[in-house]
This record gives sequence, C-alpha cells and structure tokens, in this order.
Amino acid sequence: MQANICFIGAGNMSRSLIGGLIQSGYPKNQIWASDPSSQALAALKQNYGIEGFEDNLTAIDKADIIVLAVKPQQLKALCQTMAEPLKTSSKLIISVAAGIKTQSIDHWLGGHQSIVRTMPNTPALIQTGATGLFANHHVSQQQKDDAENILRAAGLTIWVDNEDKLDAVTALSGSGPAYFFLFMEAMQAAGEKLGLDAKTAELLTMQTAFGAAKMALESHESCNELRRMVTSPNGTTERAIQSFEQAGLASVVDNAMQAAHQRAQQLAQELGE
Repeated sequence: MQANICFIGAGNMSRSLIGGLIQSGYPKNQIWASDPSSQALAALKQNYGIEGFEDNLTAIDKADIIVLAVKPQQLKALCQTMAEPLKTSSKLIISVAAGIKTQSIDHWLGGHQSIVRTMPNTPALIQTGATGLFANHHVSQQQKDDAENILRAAGLTIWVDNEDKLDAVTALSGSGPAYFFLFMEAMQAAGEKLGLDAKTAELLTMQTAFGAAKMALESHESCNELRRMVTSPNGTTERAIQSFEQAGLASVVDNAMQAAHQRAQQLAQELGE
C-alpha cells in the first residue's frame, strides 16, 4: 500500500511534483492538497483529478506524508498551527521551502518530527530538475525512500549527509539555472552583434545549450574531456576558450558561487529565527 501524500500549498512546485507522481502511476486518490485559494484547488482537480481542501488541518489528518510547499516566510506560522495535531504522529514532513533548516522546522512543529529538507531548482517544473535532500535523524529508511520517490518525480535527486551541504547545493543547482540563462543571454547578444537576427541567435543558443548538457549527461567522459574533444588546435573554439581563460572565467564562477553560498547561510539564519 502506497503512502497518502498531502501537499500544503498548491503553487508551481506542488503542481510539478503532483504531475510527475501521477504521470508515473501514483494513485490519484492517495494525493491531495490544501491551499487558501479555491481557484488553485479547482485547477488541481481539473488538471490532475485530485481533491483539495482549504483547511490545512483537515488535509493533513489522514496523510502519511506532508509536503510543505509554501513560501519560506510563511513556514513558521504554518508549522505552529500544525504542532498540536502532529504531537503524537509519525508522519513524514518534507519541506521544499528554501533556506529553512530542519532544526527550525522541528522546533516549530513541537519536536521529534521526521523531516526531510529539500533544495529543488526551477527545471523541476518540467520534470528535469535537480534536488538535494537531507534527512534528520528521526527519518526511517522507508521514509527516505518515500521522499526520494516523490522528489524524483521532478528529476534527479541527490542525498547529502550534512545539512550544511544544502547551502552548497543551493549555490550550485538551486541558483544554477539562472547562471546558464545569463550565459545564454550573453551568447545570444553576441550572436546578434555578429550579424544574426534575434530569433536565429536565440534558437541557436538554446539548442546549443541543450545539446551540450545532453552530451554531458549521456557521455562517460568528463566535461573537461568533452571540451578537449571539440577544441581543435589553433581553431575557432580554442581561440574563444583562450579568451575566456584570459578573462578569468573560472574565478568569476567561483566568486559568484561563493557569494550565493554565503547568502544561503545568511538566509538560513534569518528565516529560522
């Protein structure tokens, strides 16, 4: 018998996970959601055939797994309203709220809760995401498997053994899509300066990015080796790579990710108070 899953919040991430679960064959009658918006609940019913509730406490009553998919700023108040009903429960709590540590969530819920904290990224909305997961010591192996199966509905999943590593996950894959979008913007703009029309430059940029990522994922070679394979001596690619290296691209990327990592640590402190 599969677990009953309740999503608190009917936003983009919930819709992505629900859609992925149903597409993989998860029973619709074992998934439901709660949200103060009747329109959001009606959309879930229409698109996925699942039930919805406007009252969170009614929604969590028969759930085995509760997915907290609200904004980080809303999480403390939400957890505090759920603390009494969860006092003697053994439900699994999964948080997709960025930046808030399991210790804070556990405290707000009254303590001794099984909590998996996750850090998904925006491509999860089209089932091509990358999600880091961390489980506190109350989480059983079965609950870890359940959490992984839910988040895998949105793409790749990676467990970390130390919660602090989720800040590194945030800096790498959580914020990472924006880095690639920025680089793609720059490539498109450069293509236009070289004489291509905007649409052509855009399409070539996006397909090139997609093809490179697909090659890297499907190849047994490292990115370093793949780069070497397409860089002919004294050719056009080599000249471009040399320009990137002279401009200090590696240092620029390192500095940017260090800044993102530091901000993730600051947010964890601010939001967890």
